[in-house]
Amino acid sequence: MPSIAKRGDAMPASPIRKLVPFAEAAKKRGTKVYHLNIGQPDIETPPAMLEAVRNAHIKVLEYSHSAGFESYRKKSVSYYERFGITLNHNQIMITTGGSEAILFGMMACLDPGDEVIIPEPFYANYNGFAVAAGVNIVPITSHIESGFALPPIADFEAKISTKTKAIIICNPNNPTGYLYSKAEMEALAELVKKYNLYLFSDEAYREFCYDGATPFSALQLQGVDDNVVVMDTISKRYSACGARIGAFVTRNEALMNTAMKFAQARLSPPGLAQIAGEAAIDLPSDYFDAIKDEYTARRNVLVKRLNAMDGVFCPNPGGAFYAIAKLPIDDADVFCQWLLESFSHEGQTVMCAPATGFYATAGLGKNEVRLAYVLQESDLNKAMDCLEAALKQYPGRV
Repeated sequence: MPSIAKRGDAMPASPIRKLVPFAEAAKKRGTKVYHLNIGQPDIETPPAMLEAVRNAHIKVLEYSHSAGFESYRKKSVSYYERFGITLNHNQIMITTGGSEAILFGMMACLDPGDEVIIPEPFYANYNGFAVAAGVNIVPITSHIESGFALPPIADFEAKISTKTKAIIICNPNNPTGYLYSKAEMEALAELVKKYNLYLFSDEAYREFCYDGATPFSALQLQGVDDNVVVMDTISKRYSACGARIGAFVTRNEALMNTAMKFAQARLSPPGLAQIAGEAAIDLPSDYFDAIKDEYTARRNVLVKRLNAMDGVFCPNPGGAFYAIAKLPIDDADVFCQWLLESFSHEGQTVMCAPATGFYATAGLGKNEVRLAYVLQESDLNKAMDCLEAALKQYPGRV
């Protein structure tokens, strides 16, 4: 048979989804599985978004502009204004999910063999996008003991080479939940200005900041308009992961024109989903208040339960809806599979994501798991009951 491309062989499996067959097998055996492995919110998608699609008078479902409907992009300007971000609609391109925005950024800004620096642990799919673009990831390790705060700028400078073209951050962070401060963002701005790099900022979780904190966008940084690219999405914001609508945002006109060529090659983003996304911007200003309260309560349950377990440590996340916990285990990949294959507690088990898949440095994350607190408090408590019982029974406990 013909050989598989080296790019295909290099494409990593998702640490979030690779255990799905084991979860499916557990369910067939009658075991209830609590899914803390994936950031799929259970919050109801706003009915106004779905009604906008139902009520759309469409005779022909046509292509949109490659940058997305102009009406949606113009309305998106008002969305960003709420966060003190001034844009015009030509600085916003609607993409097929935040994933396409990330891929467009890599393809438009970096050549094969170029390097992008990313604090690890990081969103696992950055690995996949880098492979697709022929880009090399250079990790800078952040540590659970400091809550995964931004590593020292000196660590970044030590990794910058002639091949370095960009830095990627996710703020608030997936998988750690860490919320980068204004000071940390400004330190990165000085760095990209000094070395003439791009700063890619994945801001999928902008609305989910807790304990009175407010997000500070890379688009609010001064003096780096040509350096900054924001990747955005409605997936988590409006519990609309299946809509596949995101945005590529930059004030760099030459870069936007370049990204547009990639957008034209894929023709257009989804039309019906753009209608839903545009309707979401009209939601009342207090829409996220109750949702943030709910996620704060869930976070508090998860973190309290985890830190009460013998040998477990979990820092308190400042945003998103993820946490990484250090467990007294020998191998997170083995443990997460064991939870699904060999363990049950009162007919139930829990599905976690091994943290190894969120690190680029080999050997890191072996005793860590990522947990998404996307279940109701009662289910989170039951999931924690399962995890606590599992840690007492796991043969590889350290």
